[in-house]
This record gives sequence, C-alpha cells and structure tokens, in this order.
Amino acid sequence: MCLQNRLRESRLEKSLTQESLATAVGVTRQTIIAVEKLKFVPSVKLALELAEALGKPVGEIFWLDRTGAGGKS
Repeated sequence: MCLQNRLRESRLEKSLTQESLATAVGVTRQTIIAVEKLKFVPSVKLALELAEALGKPVGEIFWLDRTGAGGKS
C-alpha cells in the first residue's frame, strides 16, 4: 500500500503557490514539494491542516493505493 495524493491539483485549483500553502499550514515550501512528489508522508495532523486550508475533505486529497501500482486514480 502506498499513500497517494492530489495535493498539487487541489492547490492549483485554489490558485495557491507552494509557498502560500506552506505558510498557511506552518511548514516549509520544501515540505509541500516533498508531499506533492510522494517523497514524504504527512502526519495525520498535517494532512488534516492541508485539507482544511484547501477547503476539501481529507479523503479527496489523500488516499491509500492498495494495488501497489503507485499510480493516481
């Protein structure tokens, strides 16, 4: 299983930069980059804060890929 996300797409829908989203949730731009590139798995707290900042349910941004393929659904 692998955690997948639509963070980048959700961020762009709101016309937010990586920097502005990072500032809104109290992390660095590098953290946002790492999450978007699937290099870093956010804590539950950070995932919830990101979802709140983007105005979406956490399940619309993050999900488990049970196929192991690693592709976005």
